[in-house]
Amino acid sequence: MKQLGFFDVEEWLARLSGLGDQLEAFSRTVDFEVFRPDLEKALAYSDQGGRPPFDPVLMFKILVIQTLNNLSDERTEYLIN
Repeated sequence: MKQLGFFDVEEWLARLSGLGDQLEAFSRTVDFEVFRPDLEKALAYSDQGGRPPFDPVLMFKILVIQTLNNLSDERTEYLIN
């Protein structure tokens, strides 16, 4: 197998998919959008200016993956970045 370059994203993603990408499995089995109304209601974002908040469904997905993989907040932030 050849070494991947910086711009071989498609090959890298295909390899991850072949190994059983957890995010793809979630996308196939769980419709996270059904949680959006409850998340938005619970968070009650208000428009006070400044930077817009992160998408609540995205944040919920992150928390689920963090919990299932027993990741610390620091490790989760590192992996996201």
